[in-house]
Amino acid sequence: MREIVLWQTGQCGNQIGAKFWEVISDEHAIDSAGTYHGDRDLQLERINVYYNEASGGRYVPRPVLVDVEPGTIGSVCSAPFGRIFRPDDFIFVTCCVVLQVSVGPGTTGPRGTTQKVQS
Repeated sequence: MREIVLWQTGQCGNQIGAKFWEVISDEHAIDSAGTYHGDRDLQLERINVYYNEASGGRYVPRPVLVDVEPGTIGSVCSAPFGRIFRPDDFIFVTCCVVLQVSVGPGTTGPRGTTQKVQS
C-alpha cells in the first residue's frame, strides 16, 4: 500500500494544494464533507493513496498546510471545499518570522539607486 501526504507551504503552495484536493476529490466523487457520492467501483479503487477512511464512511485527505500567515490558511478553510481538512493538518509558524530591512546612507531614494547601479 502506498500513501501520499501532500506538504503545502506558503500562500501559493496552499492555494495550489487546495485546488489539488478539490480536483482529486471530484475524480473520486468525494464531496466537501468527505462523503463518497459515486456510482463506480473505479472511483474507490486506490482511494487510500490520498485519503484516510474515518468513521461513518467519511474520507479525510492527508495534507500538511504550513504558512507564516494565518490568513492564507484561513481563506483555504473558509472556501466551500475547506471543511474537508482537519484542524490538526494546519501548522502556523508566526513566532519565528522576523522582517529584517537594512537602511543606511545612500541606500534609499534615486541617488542611492543610481550609485548602486553604477558601481
